[in-house]
Amino acid sequence: MKQLMLGNAAAARGLYEAGCCVVSSYPGTPSTEITEEAVKFPEIYCEWAPNEKVAMETAFGACLAGKRSFCAMKHVGLNVAADPLYTMSYTGVNAGMVIGVADDAGMHSSQNEQDSRHHAIAAKVPMLEPSDSAEALEFAKLAYELSEQFDTPVLLKMCTRVAHSQSLVETSPRTQPEAKAYEKNIAKYVMMPGNAIRRHPLVEERTRKLQQWAETAPINRVEMGGTKVGIITASTSYQYVKEVFGDSVSVLKLGMANPLPVKLIQDFASKVEKLVVVEELDPIIENHCKALGLAVSGKDVLPMEGEFSQNLVAEKLGGRVHTGKIIDDPIPPRPPVMCAGCPHRGLFYTLSKNKVTVLGDIGCYTLGAVAPLSAMEMTLCMGASVSTLHGFNKARGAESEGKSVAVIGDSTFMHSGMTGLANIAYNQSNSTVIILDNSITGMTGHQQNPTTGYNIKGDPAGKIDLEALCRAMGFNRVRVVDPYDLKACDAAIKEELAADEPSVIISRRPCALLKYVKHEAPLKVDVVKCVGCRSCMKIGCPAISIKEGKARVDSTQCVGCGVCEQLCPVQAFQSTKKEG
Repeated sequence: MKQLMLGNAAAARGLYEAGCCVVSSYPGTPSTEITEEAVKFPEIYCEWAPNEKVAMETAFGACLAGKRSFCAMKHVGLNVAADPLYTMSYTGVNAGMVIGVADDAGMHSSQNEQDSRHHAIAAKVPMLEPSDSAEALEFAKLAYELSEQFDTPVLLKMCTRVAHSQSLVETSPRTQPEAKAYEKNIAKYVMMPGNAIRRHPLVEERTRKLQQWAETAPINRVEMGGTKVGIITASTSYQYVKEVFGDSVSVLKLGMANPLPVKLIQDFASKVEKLVVVEELDPIIENHCKALGLAVSGKDVLPMEGEFSQNLVAEKLGGRVHTGKIIDDPIPPRPPVMCAGCPHRGLFYTLSKNKVTVLGDIGCYTLGAVAPLSAMEMTLCMGASVSTLHGFNKARGAESEGKSVAVIGDSTFMHSGMTGLANIAYNQSNSTVIILDNSITGMTGHQQNPTTGYNIKGDPAGKIDLEALCRAMGFNRVRVVDPYDLKACDAAIKEELAADEPSVIISRRPCALLKYVKHEAPLKVDVVKCVGCRSCMKIGCPAISIKEGKARVDSTQCVGCGVCEQLCPVQAFQSTKKEG
C-alpha cells in the first residue's frame, strides 16, 4: 500500500516491518516522532529512557538477548550515548541493533549543529543516510540486515528536513525473524583490555568488508545526465540538487555515509569534467574525495554552516532558481517566548528582580534568557547547569554563593542533573539548585519522564519523588514553591541563598499546555485604574500588550495565572470569572 508519510513515521514503519521488538529512546527534536510512531505498533515494546546513554544500553541489552532493537536520539544526544557506542563497535551485536540519530542543520531546536557522521567514522560503525520517507523506511530495514550480516550496530542518520517532511512510501507486512539464542561469550562481550585488544582487528576487517559492500550497494547509485558537471551528494541535499539541476548534471547519490566507497567515486569522477560535492555541514565526502587525489569543489563555494535549500544550491552553483511566490513585504520578527501562563515566568521574574546569576540548562525554560526577563546567563548542555554552578561557586566562594543559582527542568534533572547534584552534596559547595518541575518533558512535545508517574503510553508507571531523592542525596534543605506565587518565590530564593549550606528549591506547577490543567478565567484590565506604568510588561507575557498607553489582555491567550495581577501597583487587573 502506498501512502504519504512523515520521514520519522516511515522510519518507525521500517522498524515494524523489520521485526524490531524493543525501542528505548530519549526525546530530542527532530528524532522524537520515530519512537512516538513506533509505540503505535503493539508488537514493539517502547519506552522513554532517562537519557540517551541509558536508551542505547537498554537497546543493546535487548539485542544481546536475541531480539532486534532500536534507540533514537538527536545529534547532541549521541554525545551522551557515545560511551557505549564506541565500545559496542568492538563487541558487535547478537540480534540486529539500529541507532537513529537526527541532525539539526540550521539549529531549529538545538544548541549546536554538529555533524553526526564524525561519530560514525570515529566509532567505526556503518551509517545509512536516507533522503526521503521511502528511503527512511527501506534503510531502517536494511540497517538490521547489515547489523546482523556484519556483526555491528548501525547508525540511521536522519535530518530535520527528512524527518519532518512527507513523501510517498510503500508499506509491507511485518517480518519478524526468529529470536537469536543468547550464548555466553566472555571474549566477545566483556571489554576488558585483554579481550578488547583482540576485538579491534575484527573491527578494522569489518570496515574493509563494509567498504567493499558500499562499492556495489544499490543505496549508492549513479544517475548519469550531463557530463560537464558531476555532483556527489546525500540526504536532503540530493533532493535540492535534483530539483535545481534535474538531468542536466550527473549525480552520485550516496545512501551510505560511512564507510564511503572508493572505486565507485573514482569511476564516477572519471566520467565528468568537473566534480562537485554538495553536503550540509562538514566536508566529510569532500575530504574523502580529496584523500583519493580527486580535484573537487564543495566548501569553497557552499557554506559549512546552516541548512541548505534549493535556492542556495542554485545561487552557489549556478542552477535554476526556484520561482515560487515571493513576498516582498518584510515579515515581522516573531521571537520565541514562554507561553502565557508558563509556570517558569514568575520564578524567572523573581530571579531577575533580585539580580541573581542564573546558570541555565536545556529546555523550554531556556527562554528565561530572553528579554524582558533576561534572567539566564549560561546554557551549555543537558545537566550542565548544576555542575557548572558547583564549579562557579568553588572558584568564587562567598562572593558568588549567595548570588547564584542553577535552574534545571524535571526531565533534564533526571537525564543528567542528578550526578551534578551528587557532586554538590559530596564536595560541599554552598550552592542552590532550582528544579523547574512542570510535570512533563515540555520542549520536545509533552513526553513523560520518570517524575510524572506515567509511561510512554500514558499508563501508570514508577514515579520518582524529587523531594525524597534530593534528601537521600544529602540535602537537608529541600523546599517546594508555587511559581505563580511571587511572594513565596521571593522568600524561598532569598532564604536559600542566605543559608550556609547547599539547598534545593523545587518550583512546581504543571505546564500550562497540559490538557488536564484547568485554568482560571482570563483577566481583564480596568483601563480607568491602569496608569500605564508598564510593570506588567516586565514578565514578557504574550497575552499582555499596551494600547493607547494602557495595558490590555488577550483573553484568548490568558489562563488567569495571576502573576501580572501581583505586579500591578494599582490593582488594575481583574478576573472575568464573575462575568462568565
